[in-house]
Amino acid sequence: MLIVTGATGQLGRRIVEHLLSLVPAGRIGVSVRDPERARDLSALGVRVRRGDYTDLPSLLTAFDGAERILLVSSNAAATGGDPLAQHSVAIAAAKQVGAERLLYTSQVSASEASQFPPGRDHAATERMLEGSGLAWTALRHGFYAASALMMNARGFADGLLAVPQDGKVAWTTHDDLATADAAMLAGVEEVDGPTPPLAAGQALDLAGLAALASGALGKPVTRDVVDDEAWMAGARAGGMPERAVEIMMGYFLAARAGEFAATDPMLERLIGRPAASVRTFLQENLQG
Repeated sequence: MLIVTGATGQLGRRIVEHLLSLVPAGRIGVSVRDPERARDLSALGVRVRRGDYTDLPSLLTAFDGAERILLVSSNAAATGGDPLAQHSVAIAAAKQVGAERLLYTSQVSASEASQFPPGRDHAATERMLEGSGLAWTALRHGFYAASALMMNARGFADGLLAVPQDGKVAWTTHDDLATADAAMLAGVEEVDGPTPPLAAGQALDLAGLAALASGALGKPVTRDVVDDEAWMAGARAGGMPERAVEIMMGYFLAARAGEFAATDPMLERLIGRPAASVRTFLQENLQG
């Protein structure tokens, strides 16, 4: 059985949808915190079981019979939780049920030296996987294109991206990544350890993003570089939580250092088509 965790989330749901085109529904199981939210998957023949990264017994039940497990990375840090503790529980559960391979949604910035805090967490999880004794694959995702909308929502609305210096990012859609993840879980390709960057072929900095947003919105969107300290002071004064300030400033520093710029043909090979362009993504998701 192929198990997908977090199957009611933005990425996990799409992974299951694409996996259904590759294998019979009866071969798919999902681990979710609230099975009621996955009733539609159950109706399709997918096995739905409760599984919580903080509850080992629940994961042992959710992972029962697993040949391969896809562990969608925890977002616990966003609410002050510990994603590494949660990943440790999930890895232990995968080992206890005898999974043949554990796949993990990592990121291109995964490194102990990353300027981006989640990049350091991904690197730490990859070290756990390496020491687990399991066959494992780290799916090194490009930066989510949806994050470009979320992080710059106010700037797009105001027509001004006034933030610190950044660098090029290979913005990649959830759907493209979910398609690739499903293919990897189904065994279309096998990689031991980290994959090459699973990222779209075009990398853009915020100046480039602003230019494309101008076309999508039908109004000028300009880019203004703000001093790091001044931006952080303004963010705190505006009520941004300290953890969010740390992550966002880490993003700017990491982008500046080129941590999100890498591309590779593997994504398009796995999905069997060109990756969605940033221009198309913005046109579909921005409204003037």
